[in-house]
Amino acid sequence: MTGITQELAAFCADLTYDALPSKVIERAKLLILDTAGIIIRARHDAESTPSLMASVKRLGLTDGQCSVFGDNVAYAPPAAALVNGILAHSLDFDDTHAMASLHSSAPIVPAALAAAELSGASGRDFIAACVAGYELQIRLSLALRPSDHYDRGFHPTATCGVFGAAAAAGKLLGMSAEGIQSAFGIALSQSAGSMQFLADGSWTKRSHVGQAAQNGLICAVMASEGFKGPKAAFEGEWGFLHAYAPDADYDEAVAELGERWETLNLAVKPYPSCRYSHASLDGLIQLKNEYDIDANEIEEVEIGLAEMGWKIIGNPEEAKHHPKSVVDGQFSMPFCAAVVLREGGMVWDDYAKHINDANTLELCKKVNVSIDQRVEDLAPDLMSGTVRIKTKAGEYETLIKVALGEPENFMSEKQFRGKFDGLCAPYLGQEKSGKLANALMHIEEANSLRSVMELSQPNA
Repeated sequence: MTGITQELAAFCADLTYDALPSKVIERAKLLILDTAGIIIRARHDAESTPSLMASVKRLGLTDGQCSVFGDNVAYAPPAAALVNGILAHSLDFDDTHAMASLHSSAPIVPAALAAAELSGASGRDFIAACVAGYELQIRLSLALRPSDHYDRGFHPTATCGVFGAAAAAGKLLGMSAEGIQSAFGIALSQSAGSMQFLADGSWTKRSHVGQAAQNGLICAVMASEGFKGPKAAFEGEWGFLHAYAPDADYDEAVAELGERWETLNLAVKPYPSCRYSHASLDGLIQLKNEYDIDANEIEEVEIGLAEMGWKIIGNPEEAKHHPKSVVDGQFSMPFCAAVVLREGGMVWDDYAKHINDANTLELCKKVNVSIDQRVEDLAPDLMSGTVRIKTKAGEYETLIKVALGEPENFMSEKQFRGKFDGLCAPYLGQEKSGKLANALMHIEEANSLRSVMELSQPNA
């Protein structure tokens, strides 16, 4: 199929706030609120943040005009996009798309934020740009067939995210369809993100998402100044869809464009762990509450996942039973299961509490993870999970088809605000946290984003 790059660029350039369905606008605002809260907490409380901030300072990127949520320093635009992007993914608490198997806001919102501050764009323009980025990124991953893309070692959040970031930034810079098409061509050479971090719990899953935000912004600015990129970035002989997967579905990239809003298919996380764990965590919490299960009485736990989920959070068993770091814990179904069985839920602060807790780690070893054909049959449309708990008093079992936070079981605004306040209040205070949440939920009324960003600055 020819003309995909041109068609997608025209869609992004032409999309306006007024053309968006109201439900898409409301969903985008909740996603932006969610992302901001994660960034603020990660700015102060992620183990990778000190080295990130020291690197940015050493590179001389702290004298600029753009903001980072939860920070009172002005950064150079690429640095702001980089830092916000890395922080947005540092807790692995950000939104996901099941069928595309990626995170959207982490690379896109930070690029859009920097571009909006550069151009003085309004909140309405900011929302439209984020939606353009979401739609572009998600569709590219769907076209690649994410399982094939993963099998080649790529992380689609970043590889597709750089194009979504370029789309969002280009739109806020006022670029034409031809300019955004050129930005896509430049971004083709910046599309990267390796899954090798799973081997040792390293931090690059965070960094390459931030680099996607940074590079997308840079590519858009370069194109806006006349730098030329190849025109067939997606469908070309050496283009993205050909080079990054063995059997891409080119038509899927533009199917029902402007009619089917993939933004509405983004899910959010009530728990700070890999999305593949969430249905099972819901099931564990349900059984624990329904049958008043005491973690000390548990003899065995069986978790059933789809093959893709098992590959990421269930295998290899030895490593998943012995997490050494927060990243290990986020991608360990046994560890997350042990935490919710002891706590009745899971919040970000549970990592510090449990990652070296002997009782939690002992319970972790009792959790076995396997591929369940019932769950596999529901994938990739649903990230479902089965749970069976064996105790001295009996056995209890459930299947959770739709996890909390999925589009069909979406979190309420009240639940979003609860998550936001829990992340932000320790650093902003309850009053300022509430004011920032209100501003973000009414961001379409803002003439620029600077006043909103000022509310995110920490108390002295």
